[in-house]
Amino acid sequence: MNARVAVVRTSPRTVLEDYHRLMNLAGYQDVIARDADTALKINISWHFFFPGSSTTPWQLEGVIRAMKRDGYDPNLIHGCHNRTVVIDAHLGERENKQINVIDAHGLRNVHLYEGQEWIHIRDAVGDLADKFLCLNEVYPKGFRIPKRLIGENIIHLPTVKTHVFTTTTGAMKNAFGGLLNEKRHWTHPVIHETLVDLLMVQKKIHRGVFAVMDGAFAGDGPGPRCMVPHVKNVLLASADQVAIDATAAKMMGMDPLRDLKYVRLAHDMGLGCGDPGQIEIVGDVDAAGENWHFEGPFKKMTFAAKMQHLIYWGPLKKPVEWSLKTVLAPWSYLASVLYHDSFWYSFKAKRVMNRIADSDWARLFQNWEKLTPDDKGYPEVGDEPLDIQRCGIAAAAKSMRILGTCLKEAPEFHRHAR
Repeated sequence: MNARVAVVRTSPRTVLEDYHRLMNLAGYQDVIARDADTALKINISWHFFFPGSSTTPWQLEGVIRAMKRDGYDPNLIHGCHNRTVVIDAHLGERENKQINVIDAHGLRNVHLYEGQEWIHIRDAVGDLADKFLCLNEVYPKGFRIPKRLIGENIIHLPTVKTHVFTTTTGAMKNAFGGLLNEKRHWTHPVIHETLVDLLMVQKKIHRGVFAVMDGAFAGDGPGPRCMVPHVKNVLLASADQVAIDATAAKMMGMDPLRDLKYVRLAHDMGLGCGDPGQIEIVGDVDAAGENWHFEGPFKKMTFAAKMQHLIYWGPLKKPVEWSLKTVLAPWSYLASVLYHDSFWYSFKAKRVMNRIADSDWARLFQNWEKLTPDDKGYPEVGDEPLDIQRCGIAAAAKSMRILGTCLKEAPEFHRHAR
């Protein structure tokens, strides 16, 4: 068996030691070259904190400590962020306490959309572009990717969660923001094929590709936002991006080859292993055998998710989708921010988060700045339960400022301004 996925049970008390064990069980030192820069590809699915949605601070802390313990040069490790038209990455890294970890270790923090050179895909991968399943049709003139990623290692830092476009999201989806420009919403009708094309690109341009997935919290429902968070106390890691996504999906109660088109396509093309029966599980094998019986993203979709499905795959596709490829596209960005930030997070999120507010992980996040870990993890998680201050009117007011940024950064307006 070439596909190996490490699964480890964890707790705040042992989480840092657990990440070191996890990564070595999955063989990361055989994949991540020591003489190349390593990008820690941070996931921000929501700029506001929501359990299970974005890379956790202990996930980032655990990976950095593991690499330093194993002799990797911290000068060759950096945080890596992308930007979307509806997510403020700078706000997100603060609200999710990721920048706290990067700064504490003195690492570089790279935002790919700020001061970085992007090059044409054919200059980056050559004739491999001829094998794309869909991206040549989506972008007839090609697209650009960040030049700095060529020759770097990349370690993806997703979380275990569901997604209203791709059923689940994990290692493969984490490359989406970093490798495509801000017109990546053009790929939504063919999102599964897009993820497979991007996996081909990753295998071509990176020295090593690895994924470390945090399942302290796991999100079920209409993710990557608006989910129901569950405390699951597991971590996953693998050099096989297909296998780790398949394993996480199986734990959520899904059949990855049946339910996840992107996994099935990648498996059939030999880009990784999506068949759980052919994946070697190492570590806490019994944890990998759990079935959480998640409902998935489609049974209780939000109004926003239903409308997105109607536009990309339903009866609204013909009359509406064309507008998303024109200067009119910012209407959709505004609609997303108004629904998710101004309405859902402001007036519904706190009620959902209260169900896990007194968990050890929620306390660890709440008290993060006050805690001092030892080599194993966090002896104490603090007294304060999770307390989300940015809710109600306060969150709605913040969302109005995000709306302004959304319009200011809209690529359609930038293009016309240039």
